[in-house]
Amino acid sequence: MNAGTIDSSPVKTNRVIVFDTTLRDGDQTPGAATSPRTKLRTARLLERLCVDVIEAGFPASSEQDFQAVRAIASELHGSCVCALARCVEPDIERAASALAAAARPRIHVFIATSPIHRKHKLNMKRAQVLEAAAKGVRLAAAACADVEFSAEDATRTERRFLADVVETAIESGARTINIPDTVGYSTPDETAALFLWLREHVRGADTVIFSAHCHDDLGMAVANSLAALGAGARQVECTINGIGERAGNASLEEIVMALHTRTDSYGLTTNVRTELLSRASRAVSRATGIVVAPNKAVVGQNAFAHESGIHQHGMLRHRVTYEIMRPGDVGAKSSLVLGRHSGRHALLARLRGLGVQPAAIELEQILNALKAHKGNGCLMDTELKALAARTMAECRREWTLLNAESREVPQGKFSVCVNALTDR
Repeated sequence: MNAGTIDSSPVKTNRVIVFDTTLRDGDQTPGAATSPRTKLRTARLLERLCVDVIEAGFPASSEQDFQAVRAIASELHGSCVCALARCVEPDIERAASALAAAARPRIHVFIATSPIHRKHKLNMKRAQVLEAAAKGVRLAAAACADVEFSAEDATRTERRFLADVVETAIESGARTINIPDTVGYSTPDETAALFLWLREHVRGADTVIFSAHCHDDLGMAVANSLAALGAGARQVECTINGIGERAGNASLEEIVMALHTRTDSYGLTTNVRTELLSRASRAVSRATGIVVAPNKAVVGQNAFAHESGIHQHGMLRHRVTYEIMRPGDVGAKSSLVLGRHSGRHALLARLRGLGVQPAAIELEQILNALKAHKGNGCLMDTELKALAARTMAECRREWTLLNAESREVPQGKFSVCVNALTDR
């Protein structure tokens, strides 16, 4: 299958469609809104990353979003370009207009379905929601062959009513059905059970692709997304670095690498070029101003860093002792960070890599100095070379002073040091 090509057939497949909403849901992160020009640059990178669908924005929400979607739709030809719209005619017309030049457009319509949203946000009865969903999908389908429908707050919606809404959307022309965990309330077991139930009880379920869109309010967005895939969903909606409303969305890089690393468990694949994940993470972080946590899975600066002496020793023996992914697979590198938790094996390896060849006693003295080092506890290469030079010079100076007093090798504290240096 070519990059960006979507298998939209209803047959079961092990291919997962990656729907990236960094430019729409991610852009709704407080303080992270980006300009149309920045969105276009990010979209180009996402297309090189080979995501299948790029949700470029919500054209009816602002003129900037409209211009961004139009610019992205005009330039991209590999990935499908998607625009979001409520199930109301003005939104759908605006989305269709923004996508007019797209090689592969998709209109994504949504309406809230949960009793909480029906009462407090929409002030609509069930019948009104069903009517609006049907009308919205039909309008979108008249303007675009590829229509996705989302039942907002689906995981807090009564199952039977949710099934009625999904059936209505399918009958009206939706090709993809998204079941969002809009407020991150669901658990993996509940998510899997819901997708299995819908696929079994919804008329026409075998003619569409089911999609998962999970938020991270309880820290389970990735787990819920993987549970949905395990239960038959074949599209997953996610963002680079997991950015998005409130606690964010499911992280694209975590989902992709979970599937890539645990093929024995999931048996699913994506079209994503994983070696570009770290680059994409950095680009989105720069564009939005949202800093990636050092311990962030897959793309954090410490994702492949090791400071513990035990871990470093294992890494020097064989990488797989402490790394389940190859750093190069995500465009990263391993690093042995030298600090107070480090051991002599990693220290000696790093020193030799810097061209420093300490004697045994010198190595011990450098290690002691490293463990006593103040600050953040981790040394850059230049700092380590300076520390080694000072320590080795001090060790030799003390040997010189002691040896000047006697022709015999002094006994006690520096005898080992003297012998080691003399042997060299």
